[in-house]
Amino acid sequence: MGNLSPGQGIYRKESGESIMEDRKEDSYRVLLAGGEGEYVEKKSRFIATLRKCESEEEAAAFIEEMKKKYWDARHNCSAFVVGEGGRLTRCSDDGEPSGTAGRPMLEVLTGAGLQNAAVVVTRYFGGVLLGTGGLVRAYTQAVKEGLKNCSIGKMCRGQEVEITADYLWIGKIMYLLSSACLEPVSADYGEKVVLRLQVPAGSLDKLGRDVADATNGQAGFEKLGWIYFVDKEEEQG
Repeated sequence: MGNLSPGQGIYRKESGESIMEDRKEDSYRVLLAGGEGEYVEKKSRFIATLRKCESEEEAAAFIEEMKKKYWDARHNCSAFVVGEGGRLTRCSDDGEPSGTAGRPMLEVLTGAGLQNAAVVVTRYFGGVLLGTGGLVRAYTQAVKEGLKNCSIGKMCRGQEVEITADYLWIGKIMYLLSSACLEPVSADYGEKVVLRLQVPAGSLDKLGRDVADATNGQAGFEKLGWIYFVDKEEEQG
């Protein structure tokens, strides 16, 4: 079991740049939407339910919800990983032999690079003992089946940026953004054009230089704050 404290959201601004500068993690994976999957082994049914949970409290509530839903099942084993860097973990064998359920389930989540995710695997006993190896395999496979039916995305570290320019320069700026596979999240066409972007950390300095070069230094390039945002290129269904 890991040491637990309240989890963090999947999209959050930092109060100061120094916090994010010290952060080593440029990206991580999350559940955009949970899902379910089932695995059958010697007549035992293993039903995996996965859900996005951003704190220990959310994960605990989800586990209790599943226990109430599947009140007639032999076991409702669980695992979750929440918090910054995925440091906060917990798992439960819920009556299965120690180490045969919760730990393997947790290892599937961490092996997939997921954070802020919880899973409950419900077992309806089929009358045949599986042995420790069979249990590990069944609980592992059940979580993998559940993940197949989840929507998974990559959270990318970056900054919100605001570009302000005269209409004269907007064509060149939009060409630069298109070349960098960046799309404004909003655009205000007033006296000047104001574009707001979410820019990956690794592209930030280059984009600033390119915008300055393309507009002869006439465009404003303001960094509004560090964020994590969903990388649309990495979404999986």
